[in-house]
Amino acid sequence: MTQRNIHGITLECQQGDIAQQSDVEAIVNAANAELRIGGGVAGAIHRGAGPELERECRPLAPIRPGEAVITGAHNLPNRYVIHCLGPIYGVDEPSGDLLASCYRNALQLAEQYGITSVAFPALSTGAFGYPMEPAARVAFRTVIDMLPRLSSVKRIRFTLFNDADVRVHERVIDELSGPEDAV
Repeated sequence: MTQRNIHGITLECQQGDIAQQSDVEAIVNAANAELRIGGGVAGAIHRGAGPELERECRPLAPIRPGEAVITGAHNLPNRYVIHCLGPIYGVDEPSGDLLASCYRNALQLAEQYGITSVAFPALSTGAFGYPMEPAARVAFRTVIDMLPRLSSVKRIRFTLFNDADVRVHERVIDELSGPEDAV
């Protein structure tokens, strides 16, 4: 696991299953507009949480690209799930701004709820087709820009599907944060 400490907040990158992050208070769902079970991240989270998650989500839908909403985590080992609808690459424009809004809105919700730790997947990079490296750059620039405004959130983890995705994120965070931030 790679860690960086910036503005007193720990940023982490690790390979893993977003639905198995028992040491964080909130996980972020790469949601669809209707906030229903789907493939990939949304499928794993909904299967882990059980049917009550979909029932809680129903009145919150639909959401638009860049938006985020929060629910309980039900049968997951977390307290909350923050659902973000990332942009479909090449369709929802401006995709970089919409993707940045996902991270910004998720962190703002975490602050509103006094959440101390959050795990993100690589939003929009699966079925929505956003290329991994540009998506990682948007994610880290947005998160790093938000850090001085965070008071509750003390740990932000990027939980990535495979080792190649971890390496991309490690390279990008090294470029954007600098070696002096390494833990």
